[in-house]
Amino acid sequence: MIDVVMPQMGESIVEGTLTKWLKKAGDRVERDEPLFEISTDKVDTEIPSPSAGVLAEILVEEGKTVAVNTVVARIDEKGEARPAAAAVTRAAEAVKPAPPAVPTVQAQPAPAETAATATESAAEPSEAELGPLSPLVRKMAREHNLDLREVRGTGAGGRITKQDVEAYLAARAARGGAVPPAPAPQPVPATAPPPAPEAMPTAPAAEVPVARPEAPKTRIEPMSIMRAKIAEHMVMSKRTSAHVTTVHRIDMTAVARLRERFKEEVKARYGYSLTFLPFFVRAACEALRAFPIVNASIEGSNIIYHNEINIGIAVALEGGLIVPVIRRADELNVLGLQRAIVDLASRARSRQLKPDEVHGGTFSITNFGSNGSLFGTPVINQPQVAILGIGVVEKAPVVINDAIAIRHVSLTGLTFDHRLIDGALADQFMQKVKSVLEGWSEQVL
Repeated sequence: MIDVVMPQMGESIVEGTLTKWLKKAGDRVERDEPLFEISTDKVDTEIPSPSAGVLAEILVEEGKTVAVNTVVARIDEKGEARPAAAAVTRAAEAVKPAPPAVPTVQAQPAPAETAATATESAAEPSEAELGPLSPLVRKMAREHNLDLREVRGTGAGGRITKQDVEAYLAARAARGGAVPPAPAPQPVPATAPPPAPEAMPTAPAAEVPVARPEAPKTRIEPMSIMRAKIAEHMVMSKRTSAHVTTVHRIDMTAVARLRERFKEEVKARYGYSLTFLPFFVRAACEALRAFPIVNASIEGSNIIYHNEINIGIAVALEGGLIVPVIRRADELNVLGLQRAIVDLASRARSRQLKPDEVHGGTFSITNFGSNGSLFGTPVINQPQVAILGIGVVEKAPVVINDAIAIRHVSLTGLTFDHRLIDGALADQFMQKVKSVLEGWSEQVL
């Protein structure tokens, strides 16, 4: 038997929620075939099968949250697919069929009694439904064949009063509703009274406005598992790190001209667009080499310096976000970085990321400028100590040698953990990023 475990989707992740099984116990599965879906604060994705075989046991039900490395299922490598009814599933309890009901003989009520009971049940709801009802209200309901569930009570605690019933009947008549049934004929006495004078015609009853229920002013729905996990992680990050942000204006004109020169050729040759983001990633890698403490993390009172530069790229999803990691990003050129960004982003949105692709980041970048934002103050992705936020690259007037020129400009900021990084060092890091981008000399093709 092969154990299937809850994977760890990041350094700070200690649990995950199994949201959906894509296979049933007894089904045949192939290696790397999607087996189940999980949700954490870093990823909401499908988990592939670690081996080919038969899904012999499901040990964790859908919707359960378990610790990482918990065994959630077992796969029989030598087993054969069998009907789901015969498969072993420990997560669900066996349901025993109920014994057949024994028919009982009951005395049948008289037809008249049955009809009366049915009429009374339909016309007179119980007090558990509508609260206490006066005998007069019940009588009016019977005489007019009225379902009191349709009447809005205005009495104490929502109690239905005589006035409520009369208002409802008047409104129903004004709408052209059913005419109340005539009262039953009374027995004629032996000596008939003199005929009553002819009734004078009366004016039609004034239309009574019908009270309409107000539209709800709020709508309450629970957070998705991913949204709740993100919220928890963000609050934990703000509680852990002393957040400070420094913003620098970067002249992107040299990069913009190079991008304009090669973007069509890159699109035709490789099938993806050349954006500004890989240039920022490349500049950040140069700065991280120069200032390795920005690529570090904190563990207690110790500083952990990472030998690899693994850049996490924030990717927006429907209802959340995820930060897949470009490993050894400093070893890639602009085209290699662009290819990695496109690949990770597309697979993140199609829920095809692997667990190790959201694990091991040492520095993160978020490009909120892609949505037109000038700049922002992003939250540090724990346990890292800094995150680069890129504002929109747009044309703006800039003073150069006492003259006004139109340049491509971006407001780019570094949010850093002041427990480890001081403001002067953060600004030195940003000056390095700025100098690489403003003096860009590396070729794209």
